[in-house]
Amino acid sequence: MYNKIIKLIIAAGIIAYAVYQFTEGFIGNGIMLILLSLVFVFLYFKNEFILLAFLRLRKQDFEGAKKWLNKIKNPESALVTKQQGYYNYLHGIMVSQTNMNEAEKYFKKAISLGLSMDHDLAMAKLNLSGIAFSKRRKQEAQKLLSEAQKLDKQGMLTDQIKLMKENMKRAQIPNQHYGTGGSIRAQKRRG
Repeated sequence: MYNKIIKLIIAAGIIAYAVYQFTEGFIGNGIMLILLSLVFVFLYFKNEFILLAFLRLRKQDFEGAKKWLNKIKNPESALVTKQQGYYNYLHGIMVSQTNMNEAEKYFKKAISLGLSMDHDLAMAKLNLSGIAFSKRRKQEAQKLLSEAQKLDKQGMLTDQIKLMKENMKRAQIPNQHYGTGGSIRAQKRRG
């Protein structure tokens, strides 16, 4: 995995050569080189391995996504801050299937680093809400759920949020026992 600065150096070198092509009168070559340099600038902000991992996740191929993410050896030097957030977000999604404690760490780190899309941030908070609820931290779960609902402006997570709210309400209703009721001692005294 290349350092993120190398991508900018390559883009600057291509732009310098494009300027040289313009001065020599090769306008078409210069324009093509400028467009080529934009690819490297794009890849500086949107890491290619994270994009490929997203494509694998879209197909529900967790192993393929994990393979692409594992190619990023040192995320701090290879990725800009937002991409580090998505790196942790993707790891959180994949680990949430097996280990909730580790997934919680990844989601919290992703939120602290920042995610550029509101629905991704809403999804991370929704997952954290589910984890907090399963660990019996109901107030934290409700707070995270309301934050996720505010961030979900396009309504992509409406069904999941509704389902989570129903599960929380169901857990708050006390169990009702039908029949004679009372303790065993009270029943012995009566009988």
